[in-house]
Amino acid sequence: MKRVVVFGLGGTISMTADSGGGVVPALSAGQLVAGVPGLAGSGVAVDVIDFRRIPGASLSFEDVSELAAAIDERLAGGADGVVVTQGTDTIEEVAYLLDLTHARQEPVVVTGAMRNPTLAGADGPANILAAIQTAAAETARGLGALVVFADEVHAAARVRKTHSTSGHTFQSANGGPLGCVVEGEPRIINQPRTRVTLPPAIGGTAEVPVIPTVLGDTGMALRAVGEYADGLVVAAFGAGHVPGAVVDVLGDLAGRIPVVLASRGGAGSTLARTYAFPGSEKDMLGRGLVPAGFLDPVKARLLLRHLLVTGHDRAGIHAVFEQAGR
Repeated sequence: MKRVVVFGLGGTISMTADSGGGVVPALSAGQLVAGVPGLAGSGVAVDVIDFRRIPGASLSFEDVSELAAAIDERLAGGADGVVVTQGTDTIEEVAYLLDLTHARQEPVVVTGAMRNPTLAGADGPANILAAIQTAAAETARGLGALVVFADEVHAAARVRKTHSTSGHTFQSANGGPLGCVVEGEPRIINQPRTRVTLPPAIGGTAEVPVIPTVLGDTGMALRAVGEYADGLVVAAFGAGHVPGAVVDVLGDLAGRIPVVLASRGGAGSTLARTYAFPGSEKDMLGRGLVPAGFLDPVKARLLLRHLLVTGHDRAGIHAVFEQAGR
């Protein structure tokens, strides 16, 4: 019998009504698992750890670091896979952080719910069941950290939350989902060609803001945060374009700290050599910015922060982004 460990972090999936009529994290991981129809007949033994009980928006880097260590300990102890239940607000970030340091073969699956248990059609039980089935499956081994939601299996490096309330909020614009769960079996039909794994970040911190480029941008926000940032991600227009008014500002910042050029578009890669006007991707890369490739601004921030905390120099940062952004 396969054994899967479920770590509960809180979030909508665990929320029930308080005295004021709103919902707050209240259910333990054990209560969540106990309420899943069909789990007893799945042939999977489940261990449960009530790791945190907080909203997804309140999770911290320290929480994720401690979670990664606890996951590794359980997998080293013989577990066949891990499921993490948490708030959907930060699923794409937690999953990607776990993926960056997960070099083992066992699946680590992150899931949650868009409809809390007090609502008709709450999706938490179905998502937990599909996540456990995926974590126990041989077909999911070697894929790193995954997000399983609405019976779809997504790679952590691709997935994004795209809707504030829809049960199908998680989408992978660049390549689509890896597969889907059919009759309790994850069927993988699409796999990324490469994954980047890095050593864990033990202690240390770095401030890495994400600054979007907007119409009529004068660089005020860039100047305001640039003095305090250890690194920066600019969410640029299109394939990596910025207004002419911020070209010198970004060039100056890139001379002092690592600056990553990502696209705010939601899908597609930054370019490297197509456009040549001032503020184009060719101009920005020539001024020392690092191309994010297919990584969206949020994941580019997580990767840059991790590289800074683990002591990578500029050449190392460029090399890792070259691989991770493909």
